Amino acid sequence: MIRVAAVGDIHMGPDSQGLLRPAFETLPDCADLLLLAGDLTRHGTQEEARVVAQEVRDLPVPVVAVLGNHDHHDEQPDKVTALLQDAGVTVLEGAGTVVECAGARLGIAGTKGFGGGFVGRSAGEFGEPLMKEFVRTTRRSADSLRTALEELSRQGCAARIALTHFSPVADTLAGEPPEIYPFLGSYLLAEAIDTAGADLAVHGHAHLGSEHGMTAGGVRVRNVAQPVIRRAFNVYQLHTA
Repeated sequence: MIRVAAVGDIHMGPDSQGLLRPAFETLPDCADLLLLAGDLTRHGTQEEARVVAQEVRDLPVPVVAVLGNHDHHDEQPDKVTALLQDAGVTVLEGAGTVVECAGARLGIAGTKGFGGGFVGRSAGEFGEPLMKEFVRTTRRSADSLRTALEELSRQGCAARIALTHFSPVADTLAGEPPEIYPFLGSYLLAEAIDTAGADLAVHGHAHLGSEHGMTAGGVRVRNVAQPVIRRAFNVYQLHTA
């Protein structure tokens, strides 16, 4: 059994240094790794990223992350990524990684994702160039997630997780105003997950949403935005053969 700790939307800044560290230091007692589901900073500045880096530096479990929309706001996601990587965090964007834990190979495929909405109420690649690019951005993100999950399958992972910031399903948005669903996620992410296969999908972004959901193909989806789970992290169990 693999124990997966996960949290997103911690939105750290200089005034929150050390807030989560005591809880993170208990991770070896309850989890085999920590997933960070984006929006780790408030505005994506290097100063904020350094706070996050210190919060997770030298933790005794592997840490894997994706960035969120807030982490892009200052338009230097590469620098945010570099600061996190320097602290030992594996940051994914359209890629996968394999973590050895609990005697098994766990594959994590990660991408930020993007919006667009869900079946029956979604944007299409039609009309103005900006509108088409909006949807194509999500499609490229979903395609990269599918490719990464498929590659992890070929690597013989005992279990696979899809880690995103934006939601792949509407289930976990329950509680958010329906009018903003198209800006909180896209069904294209769920299609990628179901096509490639996964044992768990983890996302953040929807602060007023719900924790539990499922893709049409039966993959468990968990919204781990901190305002939803209301703790430093939640732990989910994956059973391996």
